[in-house]
Amino acid sequence: MASVGKIARRTFLIGAAAVAGGVAVGYYYYRKPFPNPLEADLGKGEATFNPYVKIGADNTITIVAPRAEMGQGVSTTLAAMVAEELDVGLDQVKVEHGPASYAYYNTAILEEGGPFAFFDESMTAETVRAGMGVIGKLLALQGTGGSSSMRDGFEKMRQAGAAARQMLIAAAAQKLGVAAGELETRDGSILHKASGKSVTYGDIAATAAAMAPPAEVRLKDKADWKLLGKPQKRMDMLAKVTGAPIFGIDVRLPDMLYGTVKMSPRFWSKPVSADLSKAEKMPGVVKIVPIETSYGHGFGVIAQNTWAAFKAAEAIEAKWADPEYPLDSAAIADVLKQALGQKGSAMRDDGNVDTAIADAPRERIVEADYAMPYLAHATMEPMNATARLKDGVLDIWCGNQAPTIVRQLCANQLGIEQDKVTVHTTFLGGGFGRRIEMDFALYAALMAKDAGGRPVKVTWTREEDMRHDAYRPAAVGKFQARLGDDGLPVALDMKLASPSIIAGVLRRLFPSISPIGPDKAIFDGAFDQPYTIPNYRVSGIAAPVSIPVGFWRSVGASTNGFFHEGFMDEIAVAGKIDPVELRKKLMADHPAAVKVVEKVAEMAKWGEALPAGKAKGMAFTLSFGSWVGEIVQVADTPAGIRIEKMWIAADVGTALDPGIIEAQLISAAIYGLSAAMGQQITFADGMVEQSNFHDFDAMRIFQCPVFEVAILENFHKMGGVGEVGTPPAAPALANAIFALTGKRIRTLPLSTTVAFA
Repeated sequence: MASVGKIARRTFLIGAAAVAGGVAVGYYYYRKPFPNPLEADLGKGEATFNPYVKIGADNTITIVAPRAEMGQGVSTTLAAMVAEELDVGLDQVKVEHGPASYAYYNTAILEEGGPFAFFDESMTAETVRAGMGVIGKLLALQGTGGSSSMRDGFEKMRQAGAAARQMLIAAAAQKLGVAAGELETRDGSILHKASGKSVTYGDIAATAAAMAPPAEVRLKDKADWKLLGKPQKRMDMLAKVTGAPIFGIDVRLPDMLYGTVKMSPRFWSKPVSADLSKAEKMPGVVKIVPIETSYGHGFGVIAQNTWAAFKAAEAIEAKWADPEYPLDSAAIADVLKQALGQKGSAMRDDGNVDTAIADAPRERIVEADYAMPYLAHATMEPMNATARLKDGVLDIWCGNQAPTIVRQLCANQLGIEQDKVTVHTTFLGGGFGRRIEMDFALYAALMAKDAGGRPVKVTWTREEDMRHDAYRPAAVGKFQARLGDDGLPVALDMKLASPSIIAGVLRRLFPSISPIGPDKAIFDGAFDQPYTIPNYRVSGIAAPVSIPVGFWRSVGASTNGFFHEGFMDEIAVAGKIDPVELRKKLMADHPAAVKVVEKVAEMAKWGEALPAGKAKGMAFTLSFGSWVGEIVQVADTPAGIRIEKMWIAADVGTALDPGIIEAQLISAAIYGLSAAMGQQITFADGMVEQSNFHDFDAMRIFQCPVFEVAILENFHKMGGVGEVGTPPAAPALANAIFALTGKRIRTLPLSTTVAFA
């Protein structure tokens, strides 16, 4: 988040070009409201055209991907957007992550932040989206999240490539003495067919980069795409399969020290007493430093090697103050239930729910209570960062989802200016929202302050990682529906309670800012679904539990997808309507949703008789702009319930790389199935009970179903991909288990009720 002064300056620069909340086509290229950060660090013979493109005299083309590569494939598809317009193949370019810079602001991450469904295109909704887009430009958040990377980059990255290509053509025309219209580009060269003359991009890069950017940028028609719309080889895969040092945990620097942290096991609590003497005397220990940040209190251990740091951290003896939140899971659950009894804010309130339900015969009422546990992110690469503070300048190496916030908060923590901080963003060994947090970076920066100018590589133990997360919040819901004579719902009342993610994030990142209005994350995946019911209310309240909660893959839709679609299945059963037919009827106003449901049902041969001991369940969720239907088939075996197959149909609007989309849909579904089957974070004596994968396990390979995926492009707006497969996974599985066993499980994880093979 930028300072008020900087926001004001950007308001002046951008305001003139704001057109209905957008930026006029071509404006960026001739006014450049943000400096190009690549200009300050060009290699010999390199020229830069904009923040996304560098070309060397040797014809090396470097594309800057401004979003974090954490396995979702953004480095490939963002590069393909630029390469498409540059007329080069992906085998001719290299990709690197951009520096921390406001030039890489993400507009799309905020555009859907208003209280509107993705399909709501009313004047009010569009005006709010436009305004949120302007705010995104003014705040200039360089962030990866919200399944927004492709939606944000689709225009920017293609325009960057197209603008560079036009400038190269202009420079080639000047050099060859021909008209620009007589030239064509191919594979990094510019050809003049009539004379047979040609130049490479590298030959004229310096001249071209010095030219004025074009006032109008011409983009290729979709019909002319050579790269986009087709599966591409992942540009990050070779490094990953060969074990290249690309992750934060791989960083090696000369004269490096090593460290770890031991933070309070009770969030926000300070040490009442601490004895460091035993730890300080252990072999290899250099120094133990106190840590106090907006994330809490604890100790940092600096040592000659990581193992020495780990052992010393174990030897620290400390007593911690009581927590400010309830001590155990049962007490926390009571607070959530009490919150449900309070009057909440309504995010959707169609018709008159109270009147519609009040006079209903008892046999026409369907009621249920649902609950979800806290969840950790459990990234495979534990939290880590390497920091060096030397001569008042901080360098920090880490996988992160928000480089400009890393820069700002580390500068604030050390009392230095932001221009004295350089953030080196590595690949992420899993993000899922965890690495938009700043604790790992702040702790490393503080420890570097006591390292005498030497770099300190700070690695968390898995136990420290699991017990000091910003968790997916626990949530509860109370649901009631009235059925009509035809079995369809005429009224639906959904009340939700959960701790506020936004309030939690602000407390940690920007404690001087207070949240305004209801937290939309409490409602996502419930209020914004494409169901038409005459009386439809979704209300919610933020429960006062201050355990740190944050963005977890698919955020609010991960909880409300389970609630909403589980209860829809209950409505279908009570109304004696097939679950697929129920959804098609209720979604009739939204053809994209109906086509998704029809497609996934067709793929799964829904309605065909199954052998005894097998059953299917389905669920649908619209999240992050994509319409996703999933069907799970389960079987009853002597070893427990076996998940045999999963079908996924997703309408993403525009499919830029079908291979990556399919991989992400499967990945997100596995993430959701893992959570549904057996994951939960519980509390005792104010502390997290789980510590490692033995008690917070993920779905194993032998448990994975066979997947079949269909990618549709019916809707007229592009949707996201990275998170959208997660919300329907849990309810599809739970609905399948009900169809198999008759057990309606309304509380996750499912393993508390059934066993899995």
